[in-house]
Amino acid sequence: MFVRNLKIARLSFLLLIGIGLIVGCKNEKEKNEDDNMEATAEEEITSLENKNVFTITTRSMEFTIPSDTLPSGWNTIRYKNNSNEVHLILFDKYPEGKGIEDAHKEVVPSFQEGMDLINEGKMEEAQAAFGKLPEWFQEVEFTGGVGLLSPGTEAQSTIKLEPGTYIIECYVKMTDGTFHTLQMSEQVQVTDTDSGIEPPKADYVIDIDGANGIQFDENVTSGKKTFQVNYGEQKVHEHYLQHDVNIVWVDEGTDMAKLEKWVNWSEPTGLQTPAPEGFRFLGGVQEMKSGDKGFFTVDLKPGNYALISEVPNSQEKGMLKTFTVK
Repeated sequence: MFVRNLKIARLSFLLLIGIGLIVGCKNEKEKNEDDNMEATAEEEITSLENKNVFTITTRSMEFTIPSDTLPSGWNTIRYKNNSNEVHLILFDKYPEGKGIEDAHKEVVPSFQEGMDLINEGKMEEAQAAFGKLPEWFQEVEFTGGVGLLSPGTEAQSTIKLEPGTYIIECYVKMTDGTFHTLQMSEQVQVTDTDSGIEPPKADYVIDIDGANGIQFDENVTSGKKTFQVNYGEQKVHEHYLQHDVNIVWVDEGTDMAKLEKWVNWSEPTGLQTPAPEGFRFLGGVQEMKSGDKGFFTVDLKPGNYALISEVPNSQEKGMLKTFTVK
């Protein structure tokens, strides 16, 4: 009897284990199915977010682009700066018949010669060097892009592009004063086909013009925010460029004069690596013509920030504004 009861007990125990395994396997299967469903949903969300997004990546001193064509109309440009230097992206619309070879042959050398002469303190000679720019360069249209971006940072801007030939470039400078442009420039063709997308909805609006500088609502809250930048009166400043808008994180107690001086490329060490400490560049919208608008999206955490244009004497011109996010 004892042996019989022992066998029955053992059989019951094995049955319980078997049921537990079946239930456990079923639960694990259901859990895996749930995990797979969640992963698929996340992939679908990511896919929707990436639709109509042109992602440009830098790992060192280059632009890696997904295609050499873009549709016309509104385009969202996402820039991943995986390098160890500050970079930017400016979209230059070139006149018909001109392209990247013409830029490298006729434009970049004049700017580099002028910059070298500025570094030597030869200002008059530098002006003469800039005077060597080809006449057709006056027809180049600057159509926005992504503002200054620190290493290991991602930024996103939305701009409207007309059909034509564009050069995307970064004109930040190396430690020796050489512009990045020769290595960091790509030609992109914008087609007649419209992207079919609408501009994003803005949380805040920034107005900028030559007479009044930057104007906006400084009561900005934390989180992922989209800023609309309206370009009023545009002008060419003393350094041959027009104004733009960059957003910058500012460490507590940092000297803003260092930022103001560094963003002006015509300074001997302006836009030159390394960037001044105490600032983290988060993107923005590069220069556009009067009447145009662009957007940039940034994830803001509580702290101190600045909006600044890459122009000489930005604070005096009202193009350096500080604000606090709470």
